[in-house]
Amino acid sequence: MPARRTSVPEARRRVIALLREWGADQQVRDDVELVVSELFTNAVRHTDSEKVGCEVTLVGSYIRIEITDEGGAGVSAPHAQPGSVDKEGGRGLFLVGALSESWGTRPDDGGRGRVVWADLPYTAAAH
Repeated sequence: MPARRTSVPEARRRVIALLREWGADQQVRDDVELVVSELFTNAVRHTDSEKVGCEVTLVGSYIRIEITDEGGAGVSAPHAQPGSVDKEGGRGLFLVGALSESWGTRPDDGGRGRVVWADLPYTAAAH
């Protein structure tokens, strides 16, 4: 998707539609929506990317979210900012850490960009 703020709601919409197809419960959808929003927004705001990728897969009892950027000069790996819990900005990665079983980064396949991933527990909706 284009690396623009207007792409963030579109990424959320697509992910929620997929999770509904998979039968994920409401809490899972809400948590995944928030994590996708935070990670996608970070890729748009903090990299020189023209495009940002968003992939969601079901791996056993977890949902794996992967946001891929194209990198940029001087862009460091994302990390939670000390003291950012009380600030207006910078809380996103604390939320990602709180909602995820685990999360991290790795270089993308091309070596220039980065993949930020998060694993969230998956629960199917009760029927």
